[in-house]
Amino acid sequence: MNHTLTCTEPGHFQYSEDLAVQVAAGQSLLRIRRIGVCGTDLHAYEGTQPYFQYPRILGHELAGELIGGDIPTGFHLGQAVTFIPYFHCGQCIACRSGRTNCCAQLQVFGVHIDGGMREQVAVPSWSLIAGDGLSFEELALVEPLAIGAHAVRRAQIQAGEYALVIGAGPIGLGIIEFAHLAGAKVIALDVNPARLDFCSQHTQAALVLNARDPEVLEKIRDFTQGDMPTVVFDATGSLPAIQGAFAYMAHGARYILVGLQKGDISFSHPEFHKREGTLMSSRNATREDFENVLHAMRSKQISPLQFITHRVGFAEAAEQFPGWLKPEELVVKAMIEV
Repeated sequence: MNHTLTCTEPGHFQYSEDLAVQVAAGQSLLRIRRIGVCGTDLHAYEGTQPYFQYPRILGHELAGELIGGDIPTGFHLGQAVTFIPYFHCGQCIACRSGRTNCCAQLQVFGVHIDGGMREQVAVPSWSLIAGDGLSFEELALVEPLAIGAHAVRRAQIQAGEYALVIGAGPIGLGIIEFAHLAGAKVIALDVNPARLDFCSQHTQAALVLNARDPEVLEKIRDFTQGDMPTVVFDATGSLPAIQGAFAYMAHGARYILVGLQKGDISFSHPEFHKREGTLMSSRNATREDFENVLHAMRSKQISPLQFITHRVGFAEAAEQFPGWLKPEELVVKAMIEV
């Protein structure tokens, strides 16, 4: 039997025992070992995730063992793997230009289709990523780090630039690390004192500030020697934070929206226009980003295991999940062991 945890509706999980997984041609069968819990999962549970339908098996930050189905060249049974959970069509304008992360027909595992909060899953063989010495916990962190790596690659950071990262959650932490590797002087901004403390202790941010500080704008201006940041990332998905961040842009700056929220955004056209600002979104990641993360982890340029603050067994996950939404729980990254 395949034990499964399903989010049946906002605020409710249900365990079940399903029949053995059916493996189609071109699919590989994985025994899931670790499930990282991300903001998408938490938002789905509380009913605030865009593009979402219930019931849904959550989970797309995954690591497991290759136990059957199609075994691609270079892989073997029993191998530790992760995979790219963005299933693309291969035919649309985005796919034809190599931008499979924003495929017009994209199906994200655990979002648009059922995901990995279960003991076994079948995934497209092309999506596999070899572990090659990394632990299950490290492999389960590759996907969220790839999102940050992709955002930084979109920004095309030049060495010495000032980059502002708004939101010090797991995605923001990854952006901070990869922006630093790209040569930026990174400013981290959040409203949660515990996350700011965590950021100060465990990241390469050069300056850590509370967004509620009445002098935050002046402190950013002073730190950037009057210029303001030339790269701004939003990793909050908060409408007030997204709209407020336009004020932090230098003239000629790029603003990259990584977080996602449901509503419209608005900003002063004259202020944005006179800066000749660039506004872009960053969605998911590509294989190139996954490979960049794997290289950074294997070469010890980043040490993401420190981001895991909560660990729980699969049988206890439903009970523990609501607490991870509470700020006082001080969750950075929760990891489920299967």
